[in-house]
Amino acid sequence: MLRHAIAPERFFTQVSNEIIRHPRLSAAAVRLLTWQLSLPDSVRAPLSETARDAGIKKTAFIRAKRELIAEGYFHEWRRQGEGGRWGTTQMVSNVALSPEEALALRDGLRPTAPEPAVGEPTTPSVGHYPTNTEGKIENPPSQPSHVPEPLIERGGLILASVSHKERRLRLNGRDIQQLAALAGEWLLKGATAKDLREALTDGLPGRVHSPAALARNRLTRKMPEPPPFATPVAAPQPLRSCAGTCDRVFRPVADETKCRDCRQEAAAFTSSGAGAMTVQPAF
Repeated sequence: MLRHAIAPERFFTQVSNEIIRHPRLSAAAVRLLTWQLSLPDSVRAPLSETARDAGIKKTAFIRAKRELIAEGYFHEWRRQGEGGRWGTTQMVSNVALSPEEALALRDGLRPTAPEPAVGEPTTPSVGHYPTNTEGKIENPPSQPSHVPEPLIERGGLILASVSHKERRLRLNGRDIQQLAALAGEWLLKGATAKDLREALTDGLPGRVHSPAALARNRLTRKMPEPPPFATPVAAPQPLRSCAGTCDRVFRPVADETKCRDCRQEAAAFTSSGAGAMTVQPAF
């Protein structure tokens, strides 16, 4: 007699091939995303706690979180609640969402579907990730090693904020991921989030044909100079023996040969006229 044993639904989580085979998500990012998606709806664990439970270290977590933000699988907002207290709202989705779609879902609205493109429908890809339609661009270049990961992450969040508020600078997740290092370099050189926003939005033309190209141009062309180094302090003079009568050892400021007490004593002796000798002419 043949029987089918089907485990309860709670022991399974459906994950799309798009996530498992995503070309720009690292193994840590996929593990973090699938782990978070596997949690029951009643669990309100933040992403950092999930990373700890999944055995993902701090540096790998920062990189994985940045990748999920760039690809639209993770969104978070800083909001002020009742009583004036601030809190962070996080959202993880099993499909990539734009900032507008994520915001609509957060507020309980149904995001509007984009209008279908003109042309014949194409057959869905089976068994592999869909072909890149952006000129077959491979994975984005790795971030410069001289910019720390936390600054790259913060730069990406600032870019996402600018993109959300300024319609003429709408950037997708891939754009933000590729520009995050430039924004992080601004922060590394002492710029503030306000400096970044102003550099990107001041004097925008009425119509922007390529938001990503314009943002890259401004981030590169307006890159601030690194902060000037402080003037090095001169090394102290070596100790020397006083040339006066005290037989002390002192540290000169310049080229003094006597200590301060001996110099003051000699100055007082000279100004008082003590010991001065007058020579009378002989007749």
